[in-house]
Amino acid sequence: MELRQLRYFVKVAETLSFSEAARLLFVTQSTLSQQIKQLEQDLDVQLLIRSSHSVALTEAGSELLPYALATLRDAELCADRINDLKEVSCGTLNIGVTYSFGPMLTETLVTFMKAYPKVKLNIFYRPMSELMDMLRRRDVDFALAFRPSEPMPDVDSHVLFQSYLAVIVGDLHPLAGKQSVGMPELAKCELALPAKGLQARNALDKVLERFPTDLRIRAELNEVNILLTLIRQHRLVTVLSEATIHNVAGVRALRLDIPGNEMAGCVHTLRGSYHKRSMQQFIRMLSDSMAVRERVNAWL
Repeated sequence: MELRQLRYFVKVAETLSFSEAARLLFVTQSTLSQQIKQLEQDLDVQLLIRSSHSVALTEAGSELLPYALATLRDAELCADRINDLKEVSCGTLNIGVTYSFGPMLTETLVTFMKAYPKVKLNIFYRPMSELMDMLRRRDVDFALAFRPSEPMPDVDSHVLFQSYLAVIVGDLHPLAGKQSVGMPELAKCELALPAKGLQARNALDKVLERFPTDLRIRAELNEVNILLTLIRQHRLVTVLSEATIHNVAGVRALRLDIPGNEMAGCVHTLRGSYHKRSMQQFIRMLSDSMAVRERVNAWL
């Protein structure tokens, strides 16, 4: 049994088509078919049911598929470890980021890309729940997000900096001169809020459980940049992490005046996972950035 044969089998199982799998693998259909037959001979079992119009997995094929996927992932992990010996001179770094965390990254992205021009960066902006699913599937190497309200047993959350839930207003808003805003004042404002499921909204909903308040919600959005544009151009108010408006002009963050109002910016990793050298370097650069310099925890 060879890794190449497992890779071919997985691609056929995913596409249920020899022709499509061969196209995606850049091999001839006869080569693909020959390698699958050799794998079946090695295992002494039929893995695929073939007909002139369709392909299906046998019971043995269905049983093999998750093990084949795991084996290929482990092989990729071995390759990643070897690549790290090249002083981060190549490879790919997959980073998951919540929308609220995004503004903290700009400086570090520029610095990292200059330092390691041969490392490809894939940045995925998603809600927290989707990022955790991606982390568990190893679609991202780590995720940058605020600490969740409930711990996750299979995820390690390393605190980078402390922030807080804030009322965000435009520079010309009547509240702009204040340092903090209480829930009674917030109830008088017309609000444009992050959509349910986003971290700042989850944090606000937790606040409302402790301090029930009727809010005047005019709009809900899952796109932070558009949300901040509304705040700048209208007398609407929103509630986000203070860190979300890092280096954003035209808006101000007023601390939401409630007890226990903290939001910790974290690096989330899959427990027991391997930390790429490129990941370690990226996090060190992020820790030393202007956004988090005085609040970093050196956990790597």
